[in-house]
Amino acid sequence: METAAEIKDEKTKYWYALYVKPRHEFRVETELKSLEIENYLPTFIQVKQWSDRKKKVKEPLFKGYIFIYANTQERYKALATESVIKTVSFQGKPSTIPEWEINNLRKMLEGNPDVYVSDKIKIGTHVKIVEGPMAGIEGVVYRHDNDEMIAITIELLNRSVSVQLPAGSVTLKIDKK
Repeated sequence: METAAEIKDEKTKYWYALYVKPRHEFRVETELKSLEIENYLPTFIQVKQWSDRKKKVKEPLFKGYIFIYANTQERYKALATESVIKTVSFQGKPSTIPEWEINNLRKMLEGNPDVYVSDKIKIGTHVKIVEGPMAGIEGVVYRHDNDEMIAITIELLNRSVSVQLPAGSVTLKIDKK
């Protein structure tokens, strides 16, 4: 028999990352909206070059992933959609993503169009931006071409999102945890 805590946990909503079929991110986003499951597909605009033209294309920031804010029942409903492969898990249990990481990602994408994705950026100094349009975002700093780079890491996806900030455009404060 389920305890009150287990029943409450099934109704509590958490952020999860879903692994989806290659190039099906936008399709899954549409399906989840039709199922009324709150989701977030972070995107960026990339300029693609063809032999005869250039075109701006909307691309998923994390290829093969979409985030959902769901309770247990909604997560199972999302998993039943054709293009969803699985929930990102750790030791056989679905991994939840802290809401502040999703909020930081949203804030970063709204505040800066120059976004780059790379696999696992080396860990450096943990900081918090205290001024500018991205104030409040926490990340990891490293040097690149004399500019400051801030990396907001969602480690369970084994990827990092980085934003290039010109030196001196924001004040960085070391956040001791």
